[in-house]
Amino acid sequence: MENQTNKRLALLRGYMREKGLQAFIVPSTDAHMSEYIPEYWEARRWLSGFTGSAGTVAVTHDRAGLWTDSRYFLQAGDELSGSDIVLFKDRLPGTASIAEWIKCELNDGDHIGIDGNVFSAREALTLEAEFKQENIKLVSACDPFEEIWRDRPALPRNPVSLYAVEFAGEAACRKIERVLAEAEKDEANAVWISTLDTIAWLFNIRGNDVPYNPVVVAHAFVSRDERILFVDTDKVTLTVAEYLEKEGVRVVDYRRAADFPAKICNLSVCLDSSKLSFNFYNAISARNWVIDKLSVADRLKSVKNGVEMEGFRRCMIADGIALTRFFRWLEKAVPEGIVTEHSIGLKLKELRGGQANFAAESFPTIAGYAANGAVNHYHPHAGNCLTVRPEGFLLIDSGGQYLDGTTDVTRTVAVGSVTDDMKKDYTLVLKGMIGLSRAVFPAGTRGSQIDMLARQPMWRYGVNYLHGTGHGVGHFLNVHEGPQSIRPEENPVTMLPGMVVTNEPGIYRDHRYGVRIENMMLTTLAMTTGYGEFYRFETLTLCPVDTTPVIREMMTDEEITWLNEYHKTVYERLSPFLSDEERDWLGRKTAAL
Repeated sequence: MENQTNKRLALLRGYMREKGLQAFIVPSTDAHMSEYIPEYWEARRWLSGFTGSAGTVAVTHDRAGLWTDSRYFLQAGDELSGSDIVLFKDRLPGTASIAEWIKCELNDGDHIGIDGNVFSAREALTLEAEFKQENIKLVSACDPFEEIWRDRPALPRNPVSLYAVEFAGEAACRKIERVLAEAEKDEANAVWISTLDTIAWLFNIRGNDVPYNPVVVAHAFVSRDERILFVDTDKVTLTVAEYLEKEGVRVVDYRRAADFPAKICNLSVCLDSSKLSFNFYNAISARNWVIDKLSVADRLKSVKNGVEMEGFRRCMIADGIALTRFFRWLEKAVPEGIVTEHSIGLKLKELRGGQANFAAESFPTIAGYAANGAVNHYHPHAGNCLTVRPEGFLLIDSGGQYLDGTTDVTRTVAVGSVTDDMKKDYTLVLKGMIGLSRAVFPAGTRGSQIDMLARQPMWRYGVNYLHGTGHGVGHFLNVHEGPQSIRPEENPVTMLPGMVVTNEPGIYRDHRYGVRIENMMLTTLAMTTGYGEFYRFETLTLCPVDTTPVIREMMTDEEITWLNEYHKTVYERLSPFLSDEERDWLGRKTAAL
């Protein structure tokens, strides 16, 4: 039987020949540069069969490759098996970039196609300049999947809902005023936004158009004269329309957004080319001055207000109650042989679903037992997953969407006996997590400057991990939120009080096991001295850390003190809401080392 992926590659190559294209690049994004995307835009997944959230496919007339990062190396290798697509392990020494590979495959005067609606302007401009040096032209006005994807899903048509100010902490009109004020500091008099979580934050709306992210497919344009939300008007109820009108927002049908830039001119428009499609960028810049920089709205969204911060603390209690009940159940169920990697996600969703203000999962549960724990973004399926046996490590990364916040937590637990090497790796990861948790740093510090605090313990043993240490988290929004991050790669965004980030170092032994421990943290003011302001992290997550694999002799007194104080906090905040049996169990799990 012919491989399905190879059939689809043949369809794309037929389109390429018809259009005079010698190569075509297919990213993982949608028209809004989202991480999780509606099915309508899942062209890369449809073409390649690779189901990970990050990856890019490049196709020539006789070769094809998929570039993805370390989270998906094992998964991509499995899912591409049997197809003609070759896996390229992105960011590793010796791996050619997409542009380098294409330049080796094409000739002078050749043409490369992209869909300019789903390619970020910044990336497209970079490719365009790089290919121009080789006299290779980038063609952006094409979407082959409109023709070759015969059963392509429709755009989502789920209703828009309002997000109450009691949870948001600020009215939409006030947020818009702050965004415009920040833009004016950059001498801009208008702002264009296409990122869905930023639009949801700005207008205090939520939706169900994207899996796991409570957002609505939309674009937005705001200036002193106009405040426009481009959204499918059939999705907007009378209540939502009246609210938006009261906030000074005009609702315009989503399909009219593409034509709108041609109607504005001589404005100074603030936009972020990394978060805007190439086609919109070209249309806006053709008649207006463009100020291309980090989104002013993203910067404001990343700093949580007082209501949002309290919401995070509140939802962590709800999440912690669910996690306590889950891990107590897991401890009893594993020896009975009834726990599978897939059933873990179902049980977590059931227990979180019983908590106040729970809306949905924030991402698909990653439950990796034994060797599957080494696959960073492993997703078990009912018909193809492991049964958890009472031995080794089980890694569980999960989260919830609550009306008052979003959670993301990872715990690795010893479900039975573990080796000395496993204990050593576990302790190194714990030391790294604690090292970053205890950080105190001056104002102006970037995430790249403190990333090593989580890596230093394992570096001493010649061990490292290839993913970032921390990402921002939205407030009842996307579980991965910028612009802040904690990772080795340089990011000019500095850490500010009110920013929420994760702390998730890990060690992964391919085909053996994985260890990751993750908490969410809130950046807060630690002190003000003659040297200025200094910040620290408040740990938000309330869930016991398994201490059975810890090699106590590898821990410093300061690390043990931090862990004991953390466990004391977990018990004090969760125990009032638990039954006597649950409280006794939690007491044992949070006992001091």
